Amino acid sequence: MKGIRSMKIYEIVNGENKRSVGVLLYYEKKKEFIVELQEDLDEWTAPLLFSELVKNHIYTVPRTMSYLWVKERVIPSGRQNISQILKNQKMETYDEMKFLELAHGKCAQDSLYIRKIDEVPRYVSDRKKSVTDCVACEHHRILCFFSDHSVKKINLRNFTDVDGISKVLKNEMLYQSCMVGTGGYFITFNDAIDIPSAMLYERGEHLSLTPDDFICFAKRNLLDTPESCDLLECSRQNISYLVKKKQIQPIKEDIKGTLYLKGDVLRQTW
Repeated sequence: MKGIRSMKIYEIVNGENKRSVGVLLYYEKKKEFIVELQEDLDEWTAPLLFSELVKNHIYTVPRTMSYLWVKERVIPSGRQNISQILKNQKMETYDEMKFLELAHGKCAQDSLYIRKIDEVPRYVSDRKKSVTDCVACEHHRILCFFSDHSVKKINLRNFTDVDGISKVLKNEMLYQSCMVGTGGYFITFNDAIDIPSAMLYERGEHLSLTPDDFICFAKRNLLDTPESCDLLECSRQNISYLVKKKQIQPIKEDIKGTLYLKGDVLRQTW
């Protein structure tokens, strides 16, 4: 993963035994953190904040907890003399990452420190199942596309143990806000309620389709208004009439145009 400009990678090292504990990934554009831990850690050798996760064999730390780990190691933004500190460091605004770099990730609570590296370690890339895309469908079913080219159907009702999902199930607008989170590590609702990609991958129903199958369908089976007119050899007014009579169902409508299913349009020729 060389040459990624929007992500910085830091190895987390235990200063007592020089052992690599994991890596800290920092996504500069989103200003978000993800900690990836080594799988040979146990609850005693893992950083204290993550000991419960490791005890449950969870080695990819959610973004909220990763951010908390960073916050514990830097000068707090509410410190009384923070303005003078920013001035001394020639910083215009408060930035956790800059403070973390200045201190090399060290703090008085443990012997950990960070050092910048150029590539994501193999153990991270091998185990990571990134979400590359997602689609919120009807009845709280979500299609998730993964980096290994698999597609899984997610029944959101199987994730009620995730904080906030009960709110998503009750609020359609919140549900429709579903999108892929930073780095493909999760899907998120309103950029606030997250489901980790590993959990989605484990609990999702595998579909015997690939993302390429969906792309192929979209390329060949979605028509805009001019294409529909050409296929039916009719005017835009005729298309509008068919839509009004519900003989053709628009798939997507906006000020730039409308999309229809090719099958719907073809049925008008029968």
